[in-house]
Amino acid sequence: MTLLEVVAPQAATGAFSLAWLLIALPALGALVLLLGGRRTDRWGHWLGVATPIASFVLAVVLFAALMASPAEQRAVAVPLYRFLEVGGWEVSLGLLVDQLSILFVLLITGVGSLIHVYSVGYMAHDARRRRFFGYLNLFVTAMLLLVLADDYLLLFVGWEGVGLASYLLIGFWQHRRSAATAAKKAFVVNRVGDMGMVLAISLMLATFGSSAFADVHARAGELGAGVATTLGLLLLLGACGKSAQVPLQSWLLDAMEGPTPVSALIHAATMVTAGVYLVVRSNPVYAQTEAASTAVVVVGTVTLLFGAWIGCAKDDIKKVLAGSTMSQIGYMMLAAGIGPAGYAFAIFHLLTHGFFKANMFLGAGSVMHAMDDGVDMRRYGALARVLPITFATFGIGYLAIIGFPFLAGFYSKDHIIEAAFEHNVVVGSLAMLGAGVTAFYMTRLMLMTFFGTRRWADGVHPHESPLVMTVPLVLLAIPSAIGGLLLNNWIGGWLEPVVGHGEEHGAPSLLHFSVVGGLTLLLVAAGVALAVVLVGRREVPVTAPRTRSPFVLAGRHDLYGDAFNETVFMRPGIGLVRAVVATDRRVVDGGWTGGADALAGLSQVSRRAQNGYVRSYALTMVAGAALVAVVLILGRLG
Repeated sequence: MTLLEVVAPQAATGAFSLAWLLIALPALGALVLLLGGRRTDRWGHWLGVATPIASFVLAVVLFAALMASPAEQRAVAVPLYRFLEVGGWEVSLGLLVDQLSILFVLLITGVGSLIHVYSVGYMAHDARRRRFFGYLNLFVTAMLLLVLADDYLLLFVGWEGVGLASYLLIGFWQHRRSAATAAKKAFVVNRVGDMGMVLAISLMLATFGSSAFADVHARAGELGAGVATTLGLLLLLGACGKSAQVPLQSWLLDAMEGPTPVSALIHAATMVTAGVYLVVRSNPVYAQTEAASTAVVVVGTVTLLFGAWIGCAKDDIKKVLAGSTMSQIGYMMLAAGIGPAGYAFAIFHLLTHGFFKANMFLGAGSVMHAMDDGVDMRRYGALARVLPITFATFGIGYLAIIGFPFLAGFYSKDHIIEAAFEHNVVVGSLAMLGAGVTAFYMTRLMLMTFFGTRRWADGVHPHESPLVMTVPLVLLAIPSAIGGLLLNNWIGGWLEPVVGHGEEHGAPSLLHFSVVGGLTLLLVAAGVALAVVLVGRREVPVTAPRTRSPFVLAGRHDLYGDAFNETVFMRPGIGLVRAVVATDRRVVDGGWTGGADALAGLSQVSRRAQNGYVRSYALTMVAGAALVAVVLILGRLG
């Protein structure tokens, strides 16, 4: 692997000097909404909507300014303040607006703004709606800080802020025990990944004396193979936590306990993509270590198959989409592990996935809104005519994710599969298999939800959602349909100064297929046909039938991820902690307290001789005198 030449960023001028407002605006919104009290209840949600929209407008201005600049001047440094100066370390924090970060900013603020608007209707009857919007603004603030940071240390501040906000949002309905448990689980599992980040940053400081992107990336070529591999694996551990990749994926499906807009914001467009961003941003490090890059490929490949497997077995509409998210992020990680040939494709699929998955999560929320918050697809059916806007927009997202020609996923996912085949035939074959399985479980979802006969309970009266919820669906459906076509021939050149030059791939089209593209479409068609035969042409039972199939049972139990973690990590961890506590009490503490305990025991014995009775003392004196006399007589006789 070769190291990408790191170009020093330009000093901020003009509109770029205002880049800090991207973060400050939603931060101000969160501050007002969370500290303003009940006086902000009547209008607080609109303030929550306004702040990410304002950040989006500024992001568009900055993007246009970057587009107008020469390619070598599209990385702009925005200094903030000196954060730390101790010993030989000096950490000055700032923002980096470049080709990679601006795409994330547009995604976070653009899709995030639509989710905020949708939430006005979805959370209309929640007594704590103002607080909910405060948490949403806090999340957007942390996510923007994460992607705009110019230093791994500042990135980690945003990283932890995202973890806090996700905990608050997943557990927003904490009166439900399941929601509180899910929030705690997400928080704890992510802390495992965060330890990887802490150790990675510590290793950077020890090795380079700095954690700034510019310093670490410019000197990555100096790393020995062992250090580079260690650093790459630690960063991957952090990425696995945030992006719900194997083996830290178990929190994602439980996180569906949060309100549906949370699922759209956290689990589609932003938080779960943070790991992909971290790996792509750290590409100079991975360029020095084949082992760590291979580990990224393996993690991504395994996860994309595991997520698809889970998606096939679930009846909860949100959990099917969660398994799908896990799988699609796996595709992105796979592409990121390939190196320069895959970095741009990873970001390409990340953007298109943000569009169509947010569209489908919000569409699922619209279905739930119509079905009295029911999530069981077995109690849906025949909703296409009842919810025409939701059906049409969700349908576009469905076609995009399965890779229907000319829609967004067709371009971005096909690029990844082709790059995977060029990297390794086995990996490419597994990625192609994942596309076929995706077509199966997403078609199953469509058939069980929108087609067939009505299976909803008496008293449920499905109805289309209000405009404040359907307009965001329509706006998200547009890039879900044409986003891939617009980005396809542009994104590689745009990102090249950041991620290096990748191999050229022909644009997928109906008129000119590669062999890989053609085989992928055949597998997708087979997945759709299989779902139609197994689900579409049969009556869907309201209660899931019992099965002895190990594959179905494993999928229903999330591939026993919790059982595995409990057996391999939790139980041994509890035993280890108990052993450490026992050692501390008996050995460490015992070493300090043993002398005191011995003296206390001796004093208990000696106090019996000091009882205060004269006759006892006289008897002792007589006995002593007798003992002395005996000793003297024996001495004489001897």
